[in-house]
Amino acid sequence: MRVSNLHTVELDGIDKIILEALMENSKTSISKIAKQVGVSSTAIHQRIKKLENANIIGDTVTLLNYKALGYKTTAYVGVFLEKSVYYKDAINDMLKIPEIIEAYFTTGNYTIFIKILCKDNDHLMSVLRNGIQEIKGIERTETIISLEQSISRQIKP
Repeated sequence: MRVSNLHTVELDGIDKIILEALMENSKTSISKIAKQVGVSSTAIHQRIKKLENANIIGDTVTLLNYKALGYKTTAYVGVFLEKSVYYKDAINDMLKIPEIIEAYFTTGNYTIFIKILCKDNDHLMSVLRNGIQEIKGIERTETIISLEQSISRQIKP
């Protein structure tokens, strides 16, 4: 790995192999990666630390199967704010709604675009009516219910 003058990071082949292995399965052992690359486990460990320090590798999280936990409805909601000055307060209020798992400040039609997980459509309606639409500054929302997630992946380095 090399950091250029523009504060961008250039990855070498070993870094890419490490990242791809960890993206495929974050529990992949350092020794398994070391055998695949043909270097010592210590060298792989040091490279992983460098990748973490360069913020290439972020926090490691455990991915949950939301459907197995009863969350069967995924919805995307475009939020229209009355004024852009309400943005920060609206986001702070959205943080209090646990069903909102992602929020983006966007260009185009919506000021904020959010992803919501709910147990069913009734739960979704409750979150919309009693949560999101009660937030000061929200003029209106547009909801899109996802029928299926066909692709879920990261960009390879």
